[in-house]
Amino acid sequence: MDKEQGPGNSGPTLAVLGGKTGGYNPREIGLSHEHYAPSGVSQASSKKGDEYGDDVGIVPVGENFENLERQPTRLSIHDAPSFPDGGVKAWLCVLGGFAAMFCSFGRFCIGIFQGYYEANQLKEYPPGTVSWISSLETYCMFFLGPIVGKYYDAYGSRAILLLGTFLHVFGLILTSISSKYWQFLICQGIVSSIGASLIFYPALGDVSTWFFERRAFAFGIMTSGSSMGGVVLPILIQRSIPQVGYGWTMRITAFVILGMMIIANLTLKSRLPPKGWTPLRLSEFLKHFKELAFSMSVVAAFLFFFGMYLPFNYIVVSAKRNGMSISMANYLVSILNGTSIFGRILPGWLGDKLGRYNTMILTTGASGILVLALWLPTNGNLPTILFVCLYGFTTGAFISLAPACLAQISDIRDIGVRNGAMFSTISIAALTGVPIGGALVDKYNGGFLGLQIFCGVVLVSSSICWALARWTVGGWKTTKV
Repeated sequence: MDKEQGPGNSGPTLAVLGGKTGGYNPREIGLSHEHYAPSGVSQASSKKGDEYGDDVGIVPVGENFENLERQPTRLSIHDAPSFPDGGVKAWLCVLGGFAAMFCSFGRFCIGIFQGYYEANQLKEYPPGTVSWISSLETYCMFFLGPIVGKYYDAYGSRAILLLGTFLHVFGLILTSISSKYWQFLICQGIVSSIGASLIFYPALGDVSTWFFERRAFAFGIMTSGSSMGGVVLPILIQRSIPQVGYGWTMRITAFVILGMMIIANLTLKSRLPPKGWTPLRLSEFLKHFKELAFSMSVVAAFLFFFGMYLPFNYIVVSAKRNGMSISMANYLVSILNGTSIFGRILPGWLGDKLGRYNTMILTTGASGILVLALWLPTNGNLPTILFVCLYGFTTGAFISLAPACLAQISDIRDIGVRNGAMFSTISIAALTGVPIGGALVDKYNGGFLGLQIFCGVVLVSSSICWALARWTVGGWKTTKV
């Protein structure tokens, strides 16, 4: 069994057509077993594969062929040599993914909007109510994952990216003229977020098809775009509002995102041809949860999302209440996202060297410990800044490592559906986690003790579940998993 292959997951194999010689021994490798075909197979070609720069085709495992002399060499779609792991097209795809992440994940300037709305347009609403806007953003972005992933696997990324670009930009333009709570919920929380969802999943899927051994590192570079967006956009919003007002600030943000999405639409492309449409069935998504490794990974990711966004959402408000100046507190989100750039790339690189599950256990555990040991007991400016820097680094690793862990145990031909199944599940945690934190703040009369304990406990619980998921994949041996 290939080291990147998930247990109990059978599916199509990748036919690599045309070798350097005509007399090689073709092998057909399934995801759970191998079959050997006779030697002396003649060279063949595939028009569909040629369109994508690779001579590839998809064939069912165990199929009997009447005309063996026309059959190609067959390699598992998890076979490392079939992935370029570099090259101009591959790294241009990573560049497009970087731009897409800047516009999707990176536009979550939730700490800035939470504080601004509480002080301005929505000052008559309690923090827990205001936090539903950012929670709905995250939920809508992830919940549509199975549907977006299904269309991506069937037809590729082109049309999805174009529609996502329009909805994302259009939603932000509508937000710029909003003044009521329900308008912010619909425009910012739903329309713009659906557009971000249509941007996020194709980027994950396209980059997955180009990399194998260096997949976590490539994901790290790509997802660092979200951190860069989290640095640039809060500063842009914070500086622009006093000068041009909230409305024009949101329009300028929309134009910046439009420019980045032009780059993404020009460079994102899958290496493999689409599978074509098959009937949409609920069982197609639920069947993946029968795999223990997949289910445990989703549970671990769910718990992490339950607590991860709480510091993002409330660090600015808590720092102001602890005496930090408004100007300094408003930069905390940018500092947090700035350090997460390194948290995206370095753990991704380490994940390829030491094991992606191993690295995920360490970074998620460190996130929980930081909340309980640093954010909870201290309230000075220096400890708060130190916490923001370290927390940004450790949580940044999740965004690059989670898709890499999932790809490690998945058939790459189903990566769109499996990414969607995981992220749609954790969208429930993203939807409810922040409002629960807001309710705890209300219960403690504006204090953050309950929120901090809840956040730290669920993050540590996530690390424990990642350890259990790692056991289902590779056991307890100290090996690269």
